Amino acid sequence: MQLKTFAISALAATLVAGCGANQTAVKSEASDKGATKSAPVKAKAKAKPAVIAGASGAMLASTCEGCHGTDGASTGPATPSIGGMSEDYLIEAMEEFRDGDTQSTIMGRIAKGYTDAEIVAMSEYYAGVDYVGVAQSADSSTVAKGEQLHNKYCDKCHHDGGSDASDDSGILAGQWAPYLQYTMEDFMNGDRDVGRKMKKKMDILLAKEGQSGLNAIISYYSSQR
Repeated sequence: MQLKTFAISALAATLVAGCGANQTAVKSEASDKGATKSAPVKAKAKAKPAVIAGASGAMLASTCEGCHGTDGASTGPATPSIGGMSEDYLIEAMEEFRDGDTQSTIMGRIAKGYTDAEIVAMSEYYAGVDYVGVAQSADSSTVAKGEQLHNKYCDKCHHDGGSDASDDSGILAGQWAPYLQYTMEDFMNGDRDVGRKMKKKMDILLAKEGQSGLNAIISYYSSQR
């Protein structure tokens, strides 16, 4: 499963000159003071905005904490935990959000603000921290059914009950159940790209087990830590 965020630079200066209608006021020839001209006045230069380019992976990652939690340990049911996922997975997920290959409400706009180098730095940082799953309760019989279905349909890609951090398919174990539900709906609705192998497995699962089977797998993954 796939998942895929800001550098601005500017400099401005304004020269303001003039006093009166034509910037030069000429007195009458009869005046023995002669002609006078107003002096140009410089405006204050605007302050340079802060830039993110060159920031460390940890500094870049700190901008994600509002949604993904400290070190990528999510505290919100619609947001995945990303700390501890593989670097390749995180880079691919960010690039797909940025390029519009994965639909989103906000991630696409955020990802467009990062350069390739910043995405790599941030992904490297998150890959280097420990994954923290969410403690969630689930019906034991449903979890047991979900484990059986995982072993039958999902284990070849999502190893160790979906907890293998080296998987380029992301970590599923310990993710929020609502997040997993929303993501599966996106796959089924075509809002997220699903590989041919995964689509085939999903179609067979739904044909044989229905929505209850899919819900059981989600319960199994969310109950793991």
